[in-house]
Amino acid sequence: MSAAEPPPETTRLRLDQSGGICTAPQYVAEQLLRGEGFTDVQYLKLSAGAEVTKARKTGEIDIYVTNVLQPLRQIDAGDPAVFLAGIHIGCYELFGNERIHSIRELKGRSVAVSFLGSGRHLFLASMAIHVGLDPHREIKWITDPPAVAMRMFAKGEVDAFMGFPPEPQELRAKKIGHVLVNITLDRPWSQYFCCMVVGNREFVRKHPVATKRALRAILKANQICTVDPERAVRLLVDKGYTTEGYTTQYDFALQALKEIPYGRWREYDPEDTVRFYSLRLHEAGMIKLSPQKIISQGTDWRFLRELKKELKA
Repeated sequence: MSAAEPPPETTRLRLDQSGGICTAPQYVAEQLLRGEGFTDVQYLKLSAGAEVTKARKTGEIDIYVTNVLQPLRQIDAGDPAVFLAGIHIGCYELFGNERIHSIRELKGRSVAVSFLGSGRHLFLASMAIHVGLDPHREIKWITDPPAVAMRMFAKGEVDAFMGFPPEPQELRAKKIGHVLVNITLDRPWSQYFCCMVVGNREFVRKHPVATKRALRAILKANQICTVDPERAVRLLVDKGYTTEGYTTQYDFALQALKEIPYGRWREYDPEDTVRFYSLRLHEAGMIKLSPQKIISQGTDWRFLRELKKELKA
């Protein structure tokens, strides 16, 4: 941190607690945020879906870590979201039953996701359009809470399940289904960020120093998740920062954090990620703006460029 850097324009910072295990850096960052001058750090506990979208749109949340796809739709709808940095690649895994061995074989099949418009749904829709499937007409979407959907998959009541940590770790351990796509490992998905840091546009405009300080804390927390995942998971479990609606199992949560490559955030270009997924959603008819318009209207990399120089590996 530069000695000449002024204090944040505001000492209050509101973050989103609706994220799952993979968004651990925003929770691990709490003490680091206080060290950056934020005396009032709030994690807002919101129900996934419409309540989160509304809070992001109205500016109730200042900065948050989330999957790349939902903010793309927010920006397309005119909401004040702006991408600030990438956090990590990977975390979602698509599981199929014994009848499904590729994404193309999902045609006419049932797939369980938490809700339409969720990260699970949008990632799989992107995968479908990438291989020539129409995600609107050729996939039967089953929407249920994650724990319910996973049980349905285990019982054979749906053909595929889009898993989010720690669900993939549990399914693999119990040998339920098989992995069709692991976006941490499988191209082209493994070449792009899965989760990114997003800010409210007005907050970023009015509070540039606060924005940079908050992003610095989150990127430092990213490194903690890499070198000390046990510490990160203890914090997640102790404070109840668990994934979408059910109690996290410590061992699976720890395995998930060890598998997610947090420490490699410098290696990927966040703008490439925004361009790639904007194109997928545009092809699927899920957004109207072109990738270039999304980038011009909904990204601000100036803080990341400064912090990449400052936070040497």
